[in-house]
Amino acid sequence: MAQPRQLKSPLQTFTVQCQQRLEKLFALYLDKISVPALRKAIQHSVFSPSKNIRPLLVYATGHAISAPVDCLDLPACAIELIHTYSLIHDDLPAMDNANLRRGKPACHKVFGEAMAILAGDALQPLAFDVIAQHPAPPSLTEKNRLQMIHVLSQAGGPYGMVAGQALDITAMQKTIAPDELHTIYRLKTGALLSASVTLATFCVNKINLEIKNNLACFADNLGLAFQIQDDILDMENTGVAIGKPQGLDAANQKITYAAIHGLDTAKKHVDDLFHTALAAITPLGERAELLRELAMMVLKRRQ
Repeated sequence: MAQPRQLKSPLQTFTVQCQQRLEKLFALYLDKISVPALRKAIQHSVFSPSKNIRPLLVYATGHAISAPVDCLDLPACAIELIHTYSLIHDDLPAMDNANLRRGKPACHKVFGEAMAILAGDALQPLAFDVIAQHPAPPSLTEKNRLQMIHVLSQAGGPYGMVAGQALDITAMQKTIAPDELHTIYRLKTGALLSASVTLATFCVNKINLEIKNNLACFADNLGLAFQIQDDILDMENTGVAIGKPQGLDAANQKITYAAIHGLDTAKKHVDDLFHTALAAITPLGERAELLRELAMMVLKRRQ
């Protein structure tokens, strides 16, 4: 007797729909790359199995504030391209020296360091090109596009993710205060996660300032919790389970929240941040249910 088909949850259905939209956008732009070696290196990383957390945050936030999905496509695609470029460069021997990413060989292990650097270099401007010129409904104004470009460049550049990565290299191998560690986490990981939520707010003409602040609080706490959870997974799981080498932080002599405070305290802090994040979006009511489910999926993940 055939087993009954298991129904997908609303979040699972939503995730599949969003990933399908993303894959079409990725293919549209990557298929145009005329240099085969560069195109293959980029496709290897962009199309590797991914949870697509950042673009899903864009879409879920947009759903919560009733933004048109055709407008959300632009920042969702762009932020994943920026994230993927950062992963390619992070894995290089000069950075984290990781041979595995998302359960596959890192880009530089397949295509060489030079081509991996170029693949990352190519993805960054492509992200801004998508925001600048990809077709969208007239409600997405030129001002909206400029605001998105500004937010993404701030989050991904020397005031956000890259600053966090620089501190990761220079400050993480010495004794630092917990507040400094939080700053590094908020820059290195939290900046792009927060930007994912902020970018979606530019896809509506008007948004209540209180709701915008609530969403920012949600994203800030989620971003910090996400990085601490990564520390925990690096200590607890095998490389196969998390899709990248286990114990890389210890091997690179990095100071992490979990290493300083222990696993139990780290887990408690993640739970506290998680509940603070959820409390922030309570005023959004049922429209924020996908955001809640996504946050739970992110912070309860085992990989």
